[in-house]
Amino acid sequence: MLTFIRRTTTILVFSSLALIMGCASSPAREDWAIAIHAGAGVISKDTPVEEVATYKASLAAALDHGRAMLASGATAMDTVESVVEMLENNPLFNAGKGAVYNAEGGHELDSSIMDGSTLGCGAVAGVTTVKNPIHLARRVMEKTPHVLLSGAGAEAFADTQSDIARVSQDYFHTEKRLKSLKRVLRRQAKEHSSIPQPSLSELKSTVGCVVLDLGGNLAAATSTGGMTAKRFGRVGDSPIIGAGTYAANDTCAVSCTGTGEEYIRHGVARDVADRMRYLGVSLEKATKSVIFDVLKAGDGGLISVDRRGNIALTFNTLGMFRAWATASGPNHVAIW
Repeated sequence: MLTFIRRTTTILVFSSLALIMGCASSPAREDWAIAIHAGAGVISKDTPVEEVATYKASLAAALDHGRAMLASGATAMDTVESVVEMLENNPLFNAGKGAVYNAEGGHELDSSIMDGSTLGCGAVAGVTTVKNPIHLARRVMEKTPHVLLSGAGAEAFADTQSDIARVSQDYFHTEKRLKSLKRVLRRQAKEHSSIPQPSLSELKSTVGCVVLDLGGNLAAATSTGGMTAKRFGRVGDSPIIGAGTYAANDTCAVSCTGTGEEYIRHGVARDVADRMRYLGVSLEKATKSVIFDVLKAGDGGLISVDRRGNIALTFNTLGMFRAWATASGPNHVAIW
């Protein structure tokens, strides 16, 4: 599946599963663009209508929040951080409050953020007491010479930041995630396996946001609770710059969701930007090539926006929780 929005006055359906919408070839000062995802592991189409509406309402609320910030002149960095914080606070999604359980019955959270105007970036992995990991990721970028801090070291750094909210592990508890853990552990016991084998929806749940602001700057942010029943301090692509998150003003901003190991192996987020940078291809073609030609069917998806405000929401799964908007168009929210 590829959803692509190019800003012009024409609309072209290039396949039953792909939509192109367009605009001017260069950005104007009044132009901004935003895209949000909440994972490529989607709910069943048999899900009760009321539950589907709740998911869509949550995506729409986050989009409205980001849209209002951008329209008022907020920076790309402030917008992606604030939108991801909002998604982290929503127990529906596998990030922050809704983080999945690891095999020991705890929660280990990962997050990253990148500024396309400077290539500044920050990330944390395996944090356990930080309410909103996206905030700590930005502090890593702004307050340290490093890019990625993990585990106890990231927690120690958080101790030095008075504005980073801390919580107990109980804060992250949700019955839905506990049931998922028990289901995976039962499957492991039945299969005599110690390696987690979560369902597709459990494997590909992440949140992220990409933005082009009024100043023409790009930013991307991603956050996740990781894989249900993960062991040994496993870390996926979400906190890895170039794999799960990337932004550069000369090309695009990207946030990924999918099988983390595959996104790391192929450097997916950076690969999209490099195809644009070195091959001169469009955002549409770059995302389509990476998701459909590099990754395997079912690996996941990504959201992206380029320096002209074109948006691509591309996935090779059954769906992807997503929402997007531009200054000149309406809000869009979709799941399948």
